Amino acid sequence: MYFYGTFPNDFTWGVSSSAYQIEGGWDEDGKGPSIWDNFTHIPGNVKNNETGDIACDSYNKLAADLYMLTALRVKSYRFSLSWSRIFPSGRNDSINSHGVDYYNRLISGLTARNITPMVTLYHWDLPQALQDIGGWENNLLIELFDSFADFCFQTFGDRVKFWMTFNEPFVIAWAGYGLGQFPPNVKDNPGHTPYKITHTLLKAHARVYHTYDRKYRVSQKGVISLSLNIEWVEPKTLDDPRDVEAADRYLQFMLGWFAHPIFKNGDYPEAMKWTVGNRSELQNLPSSRLPAFTAEEREYIRGTADVFCFNTYTSKIIKHKTTRLKPFSYEDDQERLEEVDSSWPTSAITGMRAVAWGLRRLLNWIKEEYGNPPIYVTENGVGTQTKSDVDDMNRIFYYKTYIDEALKAYKLDGVNLRGYVAWSLMDNFEWLYGYSARFGLHQVDFENPNRPRTPKRSAVYYAEVIRNNGIPLPKEDEFLYGEFPKNFSWSVATAAYQVRRS
Repeated sequence: MYFYGTFPNDFTWGVSSSAYQIEGGWDEDGKGPSIWDNFTHIPGNVKNNETGDIACDSYNKLAADLYMLTALRVKSYRFSLSWSRIFPSGRNDSINSHGVDYYNRLISGLTARNITPMVTLYHWDLPQALQDIGGWENNLLIELFDSFADFCFQTFGDRVKFWMTFNEPFVIAWAGYGLGQFPPNVKDNPGHTPYKITHTLLKAHARVYHTYDRKYRVSQKGVISLSLNIEWVEPKTLDDPRDVEAADRYLQFMLGWFAHPIFKNGDYPEAMKWTVGNRSELQNLPSSRLPAFTAEEREYIRGTADVFCFNTYTSKIIKHKTTRLKPFSYEDDQERLEEVDSSWPTSAITGMRAVAWGLRRLLNWIKEEYGNPPIYVTENGVGTQTKSDVDDMNRIFYYKTYIDEALKAYKLDGVNLRGYVAWSLMDNFEWLYGYSARFGLHQVDFENPNRPRTPKRSAVYYAEVIRNNGIPLPKEDEFLYGEFPKNFSWSVATAAYQVRRS
């Protein structure tokens, strides 16, 4: 069951983080507030009323971050830019030179160490000034996001060759505008608003892609994509067509919602169009709650990613269920029921199961669904609920098994896997969980104002995987081929009692 081998020499090993989760310095040097700054300042919104005001203090500890990255021997570092640190008002008439300088020092520090920057333009921390004009419900943000991206390409693109527009746009649309758990906490119309937001996000992504393509690609020679999120789903009963269809529908509604327009034909998956359209008709609505793209928009969106990037952490078992007609939401439209097998090991804090074989199946599904594009796993990791987990053998097991399944997908299945990025470089502010969920390869003492970092056993293990470029068979376990000397005596043996005839 365990597979040994290595990845190609140009395989990208990395670690990841995001601006709000590690930087701190929420109002230092002219930075403007983001929606997450304001959200965390309201008591009761986050566990233990914790905030990202200081977080890991990476804004003031750049040297410490670079030291950790160098020690890990990673080839890439995925991080995000704080829009409100660069443009405090969200607009390009408010450029903050201190923020620009911080990212210039980070990017130059990485390239000086032969570490490739993988830069995410938007990881959920919208400038509050732009939320005040409606946020992603306002189509003006397409233009404003493009202006921000244009500035970043122009300012950092001489050194940054790998860009991602959005991190997990599904979370932006559904957690922010459906469930209302994340800012801007909109949940009054979950059957319409998430679809509307996704429509805007896809247009914004395409706009930024074309700006890079038109103005910067020839001179900067980089790639641009976006980072989607998905977990593998296994049908509850493999010989029940309804369960199999429910599993595929889940993948289409979650991953295909964004990937299908970009990597296929510029439009939403047929499963979404039929299901939402049919249920909208049953509601006697004049048109589907899922917006439609014009022919021109479909052509504009199709093909606007050079590589396929996704984040994944767990797997689920799924069973078909027909939901009754009720106040509609995106989840109702999927007509599915998740059933989790409690025998799978689970993270104590996040409830995410470690199901490594799901990664291989997911990689193969992406290969078949989207024509085997170049693939990067841009987040993968496991969280624990403890203030100290330096001796994190469970995390080592997680990485060992997940990386091995990725290796199988590459070596045995022909998946065009180009890189693997672990989440995360260090413990950080984990959104609604605050500092109670620890995903880091390095431990951070958040009770110490100096925020000291300590490498965990998993950091040592991951550095070894990077050094070996995979999981090669140990020398002592290799099968040895060779010949004995010419005068070597080959024979067989017997014993009198064992062959004597009675």
